[in-house]
Amino acid sequence: MHPILATAILVPVSKQPSPTARPRRVALFVTCLVDLFRPSIGFAAVKLLEDAGCTVEVPPLQVCCGQPAYNSGDRATTRAIAVQVINAFEGYDAVVAPSGSCGGMLSHHYPGLFDDDPAMKLRAESLAGRSYELMAFLVDVLGVETVAAHYDGTVTYHDSCSGLRELGVKQQPRRLLAAVKGLSVREMKTPEVCCGFGGTFCVKYPEISNAMVGEKSADIAGTGAGTLLAGDLGCLMNMAGKLQREGSPVRVRHVAEVLAGMGDLPAIGEPG
Repeated sequence: MHPILATAILVPVSKQPSPTARPRRVALFVTCLVDLFRPSIGFAAVKLLEDAGCTVEVPPLQVCCGQPAYNSGDRATTRAIAVQVINAFEGYDAVVAPSGSCGGMLSHHYPGLFDDDPAMKLRAESLAGRSYELMAFLVDVLGVETVAAHYDGTVTYHDSCSGLRELGVKQQPRRLLAAVKGLSVREMKTPEVCCGFGGTFCVKYPEISNAMVGEKSADIAGTGAGTLLAGDLGCLMNMAGKLQREGSPVRVRHVAEVLAGMGDLPAIGEPG
């Protein structure tokens, strides 16, 4: 894990959080892509959560959620990874990920990995019930309605497949973006259509993936927006790569970066 992010904020973990208390001791599930390619998203998530009144911890023993192995049919490896994740995140009021795909893995797919192990299944269900995507957690759980951020320009927003279809993340980021001073949102014709990333899909079916992201880049260009936002770094990297290959001036950022007032950082794919 990124050494700065891993040591950002560490405080003792309560073994038995109150089931009726509003989530305040929150663990950040950083995700592999954020850790390796865009740590600023992790810092943005910490800022947003702290501004909402949470104590944020970054468990240093967290690992990949196991989604690549899961999508490839390797259940044994996925189970082994899931055990490590469950161990790392026990005792927290909530586990929050700045990624719909990773959040969906924890909240929707972990329990089914342990149908033959009742004890582990209970622990997986506990984690699933406390796991959230960042935007949904801020709006639906914490009731955040505004952010202290400014961003000059017009943006368009891509709805990532897992966040939208597994977790119902749609209006939450748009509600928060509406509070950003200087920013306006211009919708694509098909913001809910897949960008073609799909994790291992883009590796297994590169021609299909490239055709899909080509259609997405045309939709983005049609909005006239200067910035593309989304909530999943995998999708963002895929679209940023296509836009740059096409010579597009559109800049690409994670929505958390803009909401946290970090929109002046180099965009995804730009030199630091």
